[in-house]
Amino acid sequence: MNTVAISDLPAFDAAAFAAHTLSSPANLAAVLDHTLLKPEATRSQVLTLCAEAAEHRFACAMVNPTWVSTAVHALAGTGVPVGVVIGFPLGATLSSSKRDETVRVLKLGAHDVDMVLNVGLLKSGQKEDFEAVRQDIRGVVELAHAGGAIVKVILETCLLTFEEKLRAADLALSAGADFLKTSTGFSTGGATADDIALLRGVAGNHAGVKASGGIRSLTDATAMLNAGATRIGASASVRIIAELNGQAATTPPATGY
Repeated sequence: MNTVAISDLPAFDAAAFAAHTLSSPANLAAVLDHTLLKPEATRSQVLTLCAEAAEHRFACAMVNPTWVSTAVHALAGTGVPVGVVIGFPLGATLSSSKRDETVRVLKLGAHDVDMVLNVGLLKSGQKEDFEAVRQDIRGVVELAHAGGAIVKVILETCLLTFEEKLRAADLALSAGADFLKTSTGFSTGGATADDIALLRGVAGNHAGVKASGGIRSLTDATAMLNAGATRIGASASVRIIAELNGQAATTPPATGY
């Protein structure tokens, strides 16, 4: 049987993807992870997030682990999946803790698992540390894939050098990640178009790229899509859709990211 190498695949056409995504509110909503990760988020806010996700048909409703069961119940029958963060926001928890957390949220019904890479191990720069980072990711990926879920690996690009970004992306892909993701939104910076372009260059057509952190407007989202993002995490999703509809946003998002 002949196989096709990743390098033989056509390059990802960011312009075409962006044009299609921005051609209608429904298409744009389908790539937006509607997000509420603030530590002070309440049950009422989570339920509002889920209602908005169901109304606009967002890619998922992204919550902290403690709210997964609430979100799954609220979104039952809508077809909108629940996303959850693992090892968040530092990535410095034990690999065994990340695996345990993954098992538990999958049992509760989560579908999108956004895990934070172990930044400190990556930056330590030793061969054994790189392998530990890979295995940290692989442990979550294997559990998630076995449960029918997908994994987005948060690289926290604002803390990495150019070379470290390349290394982190390569390790995540080799561990089976479905998406490379820029940021938690809780560190020193968020997504940039340059970082999205860099990650898309590494991922090619092999994986998705998610922009997250500081994306608050249609202009922001458009820049990320044109740079190569295929998923966007934002708390301002409703506002972004409203802007595409030509409507003026009247109030700031309640959730923050």
